[in-house]
Amino acid sequence: MTELADKIPIYRNAIEPLVAEELEQQLHRLPKQIVQYLNPAQVMAYALNRLPALYATSEEGWRRQQLLAKQQLKEQIVTAVRQGLAAVQKDPLKSSTPLKGEATVEQKDILKGSIRRQQWASYVQKSAYKSAYLRL
Repeated sequence: MTELADKIPIYRNAIEPLVAEELEQQLHRLPKQIVQYLNPAQVMAYALNRLPALYATSEEGWRRQQLLAKQQLKEQIVTAVRQGLAAVQKDPLKSSTPLKGEATVEQKDILKGSIRRQQWASYVQKSAYKSAYLRL
């Protein structure tokens, strides 16, 4: 007898990775001093709550929903992320208890990529300072 969990279909919101990509792009344009105090999960939640959900249960549906979002919702995604950044920046020290649970593989990959880029930017910045100092 199969368990109920085996019968539950996999479904994903096709707009989430597009919002994550846009968030990453906008974070790269902000000063590092601001970015370090932002919680990307809060910005993502803010933006996603202002956009239509585009769920898919098949690869074909996923591609169709992604195409729809890229063609028809790009400006709405940009605006929702911008508004999310502004809202979270207004109260960066707001205390909140994060949800418990496991992040999805996709969320982890996005976070790892963002951390790697921040580490690389920090390394490049330190190297530039070091080079400038050595030239003195």
